[in-house]
Amino acid sequence: MKRLNLATLAAAATATAAGIAVVAVASAVVATGAAVLVVRAVRNRKLMPLSNPNDPNAPRPVVLVTGSSRGLGLAIATRFARNPVRLVLVSRNMAELQRAQEALLAQFPHLHPEDFHLVAADLSKPEEAQRLIDETIARFGRIDVLINNAGIIDVGPIESQTLEIFERTMQVNFFAALYTTWAALPHMRKQAALATLTPAVRVGPSIVNIASLGGKIAVPHLLPYTAAKFALVGFSEGLHAELRHKGIRVTTVCPGLMRTGGEDHVNIVGDVEFERRWFTFAAKTPGLAVSTKYAANRIFHAVACGRAEITISPQAWLAARFAGAFPETLQYANALTNHHILPKAPSELKLTRG
Repeated sequence: MKRLNLATLAAAATATAAGIAVVAVASAVVATGAAVLVVRAVRNRKLMPLSNPNDPNAPRPVVLVTGSSRGLGLAIATRFARNPVRLVLVSRNMAELQRAQEALLAQFPHLHPEDFHLVAADLSKPEEAQRLIDETIARFGRIDVLINNAGIIDVGPIESQTLEIFERTMQVNFFAALYTTWAALPHMRKQAALATLTPAVRVGPSIVNIASLGGKIAVPHLLPYTAAKFALVGFSEGLHAELRHKGIRVTTVCPGLMRTGGEDHVNIVGDVEFERRWFTFAAKTPGLAVSTKYAANRIFHAVACGRAEITISPQAWLAARFAGAFPETLQYANALTNHHILPKAPSELKLTRG
């Protein structure tokens, strides 16, 4: 009788455990489904701080885009210019900025020269970033969308890199975004939100940091770029956490390969011709790389919906998830790529300052 009772108790315990497991799985499924619905609902909300296009007297949001004279930056400015906005275009070259402005004015009749402010600045210097923000506030009185897009790319093996290259890349790809954000934040914190399509819906300003898939995955032969983009991703994600409930949305953008035309402006060390060939092939091949128009449209909608982070292109999305789930496997695969596919590095490691 005692054995029967023990067996009965064991069976009951097993059945109870199985029931708890089923309930747990069902709860997880329900919770996951609910989370998906919530995420979709949030993504579909129209939060872009744009004035009503049918009201010519409505205030126009001010959109500041760094690195906007060409490539992805110009594509982003073009996407925002489809709406009634005021644009601050920034790069180191004033002549290129003027050509960009002329192209936008020719394409969008609702924009006028007074809707633009062009600033030639080296944002790797904090005083230049401060001047940019001061000029923007003096001209338009506010900043509604700050897009940190300025960046450079250095290609080559670690044996051919120098400390100066790492420092320069970090200054442009990370510190420029930090300096510009640092200068803009006091104004963005205190300014009143603009109305969107209805006066009842008001949102605060937005900061968009154009990072890279290289900020999620360490890509061989791109170490200065990767190190800077990892720093930018960390800064951007942390900034989102601290500012979200203070009325400022921060969006981290991690594009994969893009056909920006930037492959003609990269800095290459090591076996220059071989490095240029593999990088150009990856950057220009449809299916591997997306167009800047597509990327700019994704970025616009991410800001419009208040997204915290987006990864552009299905390949980049899958690669980022694979890296998170199987980091050691990915690093091994990258090591094989470096050893068997990428150009051979010099036999000696000579890290120098310049």
